[in-house]
Amino acid sequence: MEVKKQVVVALGYGKYFLSDKIVGFVPIEDNRGPARRTYVYIDRLPDPVVASRTESRILKDMTLEGPGEFEAAMALELVERIHMDLLHVGPMLRRSIREECGLDLDDIEKRVKELLSGDEQVAVQEGLFSEGDRD
Repeated sequence: MEVKKQVVVALGYGKYFLSDKIVGFVPIEDNRGPARRTYVYIDRLPDPVVASRTESRILKDMTLEGPGEFEAAMALELVERIHMDLLHVGPMLRRSIREECGLDLDDIEKRVKELLSGDEQVAVQEGLFSEGDRD
């Protein structure tokens, strides 16, 4: 992602900074509420600024991404996080989830691996037909 130069970015609460002076974000996890959203680090300021907007919205305003590119990057980040979380689900819990609600975590993990490996053709071809149609 490339940052726009010399563009004023609104952080909320009446706070505005130049896009190329914003150097980092930390989402506020503890005690998150309507008055606390994101810490934004600004070049040459010793303490972070509290923004009312989320880091993803601020970042979107700062970057030169084309239509849909930012959303695609965020979706890919979510898929990577799901993949990492799936690695912690053991076989007994996977089986229980599959039997209880029909959610096949093994299949989801396999498809996520295919997506992350860049082998899009395999994922698309497998999704074209259901098991019963492959005769």
